[in-house]
Amino acid sequence: MRTVIFDLDGTLADTAADMIAAANACFRALGAGDLLDPGADAATAFHGGRAMLRLGFARLGQGGEAEVDAAFPTFIAQYEADLVSRSRFYPGARDAVERLKAAGDRVAVCTNKPEALALGVLAGLGAADLFDAVIGADTLPSRKPDPAPYRAAVERAGGVLARSMMIGDTGTDLATARAAGVPCALVTFTANAAEVAALDPEARLGSFDGLDAVVARLLG
Repeated sequence: MRTVIFDLDGTLADTAADMIAAANACFRALGAGDLLDPGADAATAFHGGRAMLRLGFARLGQGGEAEVDAAFPTFIAQYEADLVSRSRFYPGARDAVERLKAAGDRVAVCTNKPEALALGVLAGLGAADLFDAVIGADTLPSRKPDPAPYRAAVERAGGVLARSMMIGDTGTDLATARAAGVPCALVTFTANAAEVAALDPEARLGSFDGLDAVVARLLG
């Protein structure tokens, strides 16, 4: 049995605009206006809420980790209030996951988004029952690139580590796969394409139409 573990933001779903809207709400509350752009800053959004807050504060020429920590609860509250009004699966993503399931494969999500938010995004996109397991940033004491969340995703999905692989979009996903000792495919069709170009995964995925062939090549 094969097990395919997916990152969520920037891999399965384009969630950047909703995340940036939540971050901008934080900056507006501070009287700074909208500091982030949904298009130009999408790659930063896929690195998480704290990365967006750091970028916004840097553009103000102020703020450090203390300011990011202070603003983060507001970001979470704003994001929880409007998770998926601008978000969508990437073309072919849901169909590709369903094909794997139909072939008898296990599928799971391993993300650095808090688990409740990840579950909320999947539910909002009509995919609450699509995956065999969902592991978030706070499911375990550690998060990616520590391999423990990846291993937990495989185990909870009912898979075997030696017959599993990671699908992601960042160096964090590749480092997670390396730490777990499994192959990794990185997507090249999202805002993180420039980052992926500098990395050396076992495979690159130009669209979800090619997922079946990549999984077959790397897992047999």
